Amino acid sequence: MTVLIITFSQDNESIPLVIKEIEARGEKAFRFDTDRFPTEVKLDIYSGDTEQIIITDGEQKLDLNEVSSVWYRRMRYGQKIPNSMDKQYRDASIQECRVTVRGMIASLGGFHLDKMSNVDRANNKQLQLQVAQQIGLLTPRTLTTNNPAAVKQFAQECEQGIVTKMLSSFAIYDDQGRENVVFTTPVTADDLENMAGLCYCPMTFQENVPKALELRTTIVGHQVFTAAVNSQSLAGSTFDWRKEGKALVNNWQPYKLPEDIEKKLLNLLAHFGLNYGAIDIIVTPDGRHIFLEVNPVGEFFWMEIYSPHYPISQAIAEILLTQK
Repeated sequence: MTVLIITFSQDNESIPLVIKEIEARGEKAFRFDTDRFPTEVKLDIYSGDTEQIIITDGEQKLDLNEVSSVWYRRMRYGQKIPNSMDKQYRDASIQECRVTVRGMIASLGGFHLDKMSNVDRANNKQLQLQVAQQIGLLTPRTLTTNNPAAVKQFAQECEQGIVTKMLSSFAIYDDQGRENVVFTTPVTADDLENMAGLCYCPMTFQENVPKALELRTTIVGHQVFTAAVNSQSLAGSTFDWRKEGKALVNNWQPYKLPEDIEKKLLNLLAHFGLNYGAIDIIVTPDGRHIFLEVNPVGEFFWMEIYSPHYPISQAIAEILLTQK
């Protein structure tokens, strides 16, 4: 039994954690780094009279007929293609890498954690909020717009103020290549008077929800792991705990979700056909649980490395090795 792990070379500790658990059960894992294709990794896809897919990475070779399950993690298609290549050709090459790899994944049998089509659908944040409301979860009032007047009106309607966030993962890189992530940020009165940039890029605004705790709930199959952190303990993490993620990393504690909330979250993942999801929730001072979003390929390694309470890599290995 072989598990194919599709990721990229700079992915984090989650990959070796899961590989270790797979190998501890006497099975094999093969890592396919998408950023190293096509410059370092070879992929042969035969169709017609012969149906065969072979990945060659140095001395390692895998016939994908041997693959029993696939873990679809992080994609960085063709990122090692030289930047010196003409941009038009480089962009075309990366796009060809993308459709080649995604087509290969789509054609594979066996168990997928999770199917690309389900992940793609679940990644629509507006749809997430709509489905969450239908299931009975509480969600913050939200506006996505390129209209400054609508933002001003929305701000007047939200007594606790509003914050802004990006629907897509977004970072800005400085001259040294250092990553500066765009975090959830409060919208000030000055911001409301300087919204002209919305004509170039829509943004998402939400009511500012008071926080007693922030939760990260990670679901693997039917196993639910929830941790809580007091993000209000540091000034820098008031609006987004990730901004002080390193400082808070040892502060996460086990948290027992109310049974009805847990059931609704499981229903949410079932709606999208997901076996895995990393979910962000706010617990308000009056005890309400406010659903923010689910990331179908969200991180978990920091919960496991810094706490003995969350054997998430074990749960992932088990589902990859036992589901058909």
